[in-house]
Amino acid sequence: MSRSAVAAPYSSPASSLPLFPPGSEAPPTCEVPHFAPVRVRGGRGRLHRLVRHRRRLLAAGLAVTAAALVAAGPHSSAGEPDTRRARGHPVAEPVPERQSTRFVAAPVRIADAATVRLLKPGDRIDVVSTGDGGTGGTSVLARGVRVTEVPEPVTGAGAAADGALVVVSVPRETAHRLVGAGTTARLAVALC
Repeated sequence: MSRSAVAAPYSSPASSLPLFPPGSEAPPTCEVPHFAPVRVRGGRGRLHRLVRHRRRLLAAGLAVTAAALVAAGPHSSAGEPDTRRARGHPVAEPVPERQSTRFVAAPVRIADAATVRLLKPGDRIDVVSTGDGGTGGTSVLARGVRVTEVPEPVTGAGAAADGALVVVSVPRETAHRLVGAGTTARLAVALC
């Protein structure tokens, strides 16, 4: 029996290839070679690489920024030591705290009452001592002090001869000096 005769009853009209029943003239089976198991690299390894990469980028960015800050800092001329401090560096010696100056209101009797009438609260004045009876030298007792109040002048006989009162805001030590000078000398003011 020929091969075409055997194949004819089992051939399909749509294909020209002969179909064989199972077990007849089938190719021999062959063994599949052994392969190592296939492992899919999961997202965990990829995540670790991404984090490592970001850390490296951040470290490189910080290094470039630090180098730019050093390059932009103050430089000294050739051979001269740099006496200025670089920006952003701490001060070597501590800065002493400023003592808050306590101001007090000191009443001062000015010899010229007409000058006091020119003053108003908020003005800055210099208080000057003219010595005893105008024979001594002049000295400035307080510079640039602020006028806080100008009381109404006292009316009556001899009031203009006594001068006029003005209240200034000064440190406590200056207030003591003004009170002491007011008892022994004539005081005048100069507008600043």
